Amino acid sequence: MPKSVFYSFHYKQDVHRVQLVRNINALEGQPVLNPQKWEEVRRRGEQAVKKWIHEQMAYKKAVIVLIGKNTASRSWVIYEIEKAWADKKPLLGIRVHGLSSFGDVDSAGADPFAKAAGLGSIPIFDPTSRDWNGRIDSQATYRKLSENLENWSTQGAIKRSW
Repeated sequence: MPKSVFYSFHYKQDVHRVQLVRNINALEGQPVLNPQKWEEVRRRGEQAVKKWIHEQMAYKKAVIVLIGKNTASRSWVIYEIEKAWADKKPLLGIRVHGLSSFGDVDSAGADPFAKAAGLGSIPIFDPTSRDWNGRIDSQATYRKLSENLENWSTQGAIKRSW
């Protein structure tokens, strides 16, 4: 059985990239809501969104932030990072900007962990591969991610209690 993880990501920008990650089937993540379901949760207010996050994260073994171009600017991503840290769940990041979304790749985004309060050093893995011209090769990036995802998922940082 694959390891159960919570994926944190910028929905609008990266949902197609997240589906590619999920399709690797190395890990079991929470269900990715379709846009209508997400809006349904969001319309019920901040507490409803927090409740959904808490329920989805509750029994997961780790939290993986899938980092795209704009992930670091998303308040719910920062909330999920801080919650994972407070709950002492292994936390790590994986860059997904090099995966194709409708034939397009993105530029790398900022480190979302730098915006969260009180974190230690969180590992960020980057499977982005480039061709001989220096352009991102999305197929090679996907292969590298497929080969490493399960191993990377075991290398998250955990908040230590003193």
